[in-house]
Amino acid sequence: MTTLIGLKPGQSAIIRAIHSEQALHHRLAALGFRVGKSIELVRTARFAGPLHVRVGSTDIMLRRSEAQQIEINPQAA
Repeated sequence: MTTLIGLKPGQSAIIRAIHSEQALHHRLAALGFRVGKSIELVRTARFAGPLHVRVGSTDIMLRRSEAQQIEINPQAA
C-alpha cells in the first residue's frame, strides 16, 4: 500500500482510499479529499513536520500521521 508519505515534493497521485476514523474522514472530505481526486505534494517540513499538499486549488497542511492514512496511486512524471 502506497500512502501520501511516499510522494516527493512536486509529485502527484490519485487518492485511492482514506483509512481513518470517521471524524478525520469527514474533515478531509470537507477539504476536498475524495477517492479519485488528484493530490500533489507541494513540500515537506523539516524534522518530520507536516506535509503541504494541494487538492484541486486548495492548499492544506497535513500531519504525517494523517498523511499515512491516505492511500494513493502515484502518477507517472
